[in-house]
Amino acid sequence: MRTRIRAIYDEHKGRYRCGRITAALRNSMAQSVNHKCVLRMMQSMGLRALIRAKKRLRHPAGASDAHLPNILKRDFSATAPNQKWVTDVNEFNVKGHKLYLLACMDLYNGEIISH
Repeated sequence: MRTRIRAIYDEHKGRYRCGRITAALRNSMAQSVNHKCVLRMMQSMGLRALIRAKKRLRHPAGASDAHLPNILKRDFSATAPNQKWVTDVNEFNVKGHKLYLLACMDLYNGEIISH
């Protein structure tokens, strides 16, 4: 049983906790397995799941964007180039480092102006 638990844990790079390992064992074995038994074995082997860090809200409390005027008023079409540009910022976590992607798009033809 311990070798199977260790194999599932290593196969999923330490991301599975005892509940998911129990489910994987139940699918692979013909007999049922108790989650408490799996938990005790994992604790005795020193296996713990890697928990992803939660994102903290970096927006100051009490601050809002209510003071900004709504210029587009949900009209996302343009009759000529360079009339309306929109942007979006995306955050990616790659190997523990934050990477940001900012794209600027022209609403006339959907062309990406810059990134």
